[in-house]
Amino acid sequence: MANVKSALEIALEKAGNISAFTHEEREKAQDEERLLSLLGEFYKGRFDSSELWKRMKGSKPSSLRVAQMNLINTFSLGISPEDFQSRKQAILAIETLKERQSTAVIEADLNSIDVLLREYQGMKDKAAEDLKRQLEMHPQLRMQPVRTPDGKRVMQMMVSVDEAVKVRLSEFLSEQEEHFNEEFSALITDLKNQVE
Repeated sequence: MANVKSALEIALEKAGNISAFTHEEREKAQDEERLLSLLGEFYKGRFDSSELWKRMKGSKPSSLRVAQMNLINTFSLGISPEDFQSRKQAILAIETLKERQSTAVIEADLNSIDVLLREYQGMKDKAAEDLKRQLEMHPQLRMQPVRTPDGKRVMQMMVSVDEAVKVRLSEFLSEQEEHFNEEFSALITDLKNQVE
C-alpha cells in the first residue's frame, strides 16, 4: 500500500517555496490543523463526543474520515475502557454526519473490538491472580539464579511476590499477546475499511 502524505507533510515539503502552495493545499492544511487541534482537545477530555459532533457538523467528508481514522489509530490492547468508550462514541457520532452512513456495521465492529479488549484484560487479570496465588503457595518458585562476585551461581529469593508476578506475567503475556494482536489487527482493519 502506498504511503499517503498528509496535507501537513506536503505543506512542510513546500515550506521552502511558499509560492508553490495552491489555494486547495493551503485550505487542506488549515482544515487538517484545525481537525488535529479539535481532536487534541477531545483526547484531553475538554469535551465529549456530542460536543465533538457539534464542532464537526458541516465538515467536509474527507475531514470526517480523517477524524475517524485518527480516533481508530489510538486504539490498542492496553487502552482503558473509559478511553475506548469515549472514542467509540466519537466515531459513531462522526459517522452520523456523513451523507452515506455505515453506523450499524461500524458499531458492530466497535462492539467486537470491545469484547476482545475485555477478554484480553480478563486474561491478564486472571493470569496475574493465578500467578500470585501460585507464588504465595510455593515460595520456591520465587527463586532465581544469581551470579556471585566469585563467579558461582546461587539461587536467591526474589524481593517480593509482586515482583515475581510481574516477571512471570510478562513472560506469559508475551506468548498470549501474539494471538490477541492478530485478532485485534484484523478487527481494526475491518473497522478502517468501513470508515473509508
